[in-house]
Amino acid sequence: MKKSILQSIMQYLLFAATCIVPLSGNCQQELTATEIATKAYERMKGESSGYSAMNMEIIRPTWNRKISFKSWSKTTELSLSLVIAPKKEEGQTFLKRGKDMWNWNPTINRMIKLPPSMMSQGWMGSDFTNDDLLNEASIVTDYHHKLAGNEKIEGKDCSIIELEPKENAAVVWGKVIMWISKGDFLQMKTEFYDEENKLIKSQFAFDIKKMGGRVIPTRIELIPADKPGNKTVVTLESIEFNIPIADQFFSQQNMKAVK
Repeated sequence: MKKSILQSIMQYLLFAATCIVPLSGNCQQELTATEIATKAYERMKGESSGYSAMNMEIIRPTWNRKISFKSWSKTTELSLSLVIAPKKEEGQTFLKRGKDMWNWNPTINRMIKLPPSMMSQGWMGSDFTNDDLLNEASIVTDYHHKLAGNEKIEGKDCSIIELEPKENAAVVWGKVIMWISKGDFLQMKTEFYDEENKLIKSQFAFDIKKMGGRVIPTRIELIPADKPGNKTVVTLESIEFNIPIADQFFSQQNMKAVK
C-alpha cells in the first residue's frame, strides 16, 4: 500500500513538473484558446510593455516604398508609434489609449482623432490596416476564441485558433484564424476574413531567431488575397520587452515631442 501511494505521489509530481515550464508544448494543449492567443500577443509585445524599431516595405507590381518606425506599448490599452523615415512622413505619430486613437501630422500641424470608419484603411498606404497596427490587442480583447485543430506550419506544430467578434465589438474583421506554434507561442500564420467569410489577406512569419532575449519571428509578410503582386513586409530591427514606461508617455503632448 505504501509503495502504491509513493508511486502515485511521484507520478503527480512528474506531471506537475512538466506543466511548470511555461513554454511546454504538451501543456499548451491544456490551455484555453484565449490563453493561447494571449500568450502569442504577449510573446511579441511583452507581458507588461515593449519597444520595437521596424522597417516596412510596401511592394506593388510597379513600385516599392519603404517606411521606418518605432513603437512603444504598455498592457493592451496604450501604444504609440513614430514614423522616422522617409523624410516626407518623418515625425508622424499614432496614439492609442483604450479604444481612442489619434494621428499627429507635423507637416500640416494637425491632430486627428481616428473615427471607426478609418480603422479599415491601410496604414501609411500599406496592406496593414490602421486597426492591425494600432489596435493589435483587439485579437485578445474583442473576440471569442475557439480551438479548431492542429496543423504544421514551417515545420512547427501549431494550434489553430478561430476568432469570432464579440457582440457589439468595434472590429474590422468578420473572422480571424491564427496558427500559433505549440511550445513557444509564435503566431506563424493568420488569415483575415470579412463579414461574408471571404478571405481578405494572409499574414506569415519568417526568420525566427533570438532578439530581445526571446525567440521570435523577425520578418512578417502580409499578402492580400485578391491583389496579385501586392505585399507588405515588416522587418524587425530591434526589440525590448517589459521595460519601464510611464502612462504619461502615451499622451497627445508626447505625440508632438517623442523622438
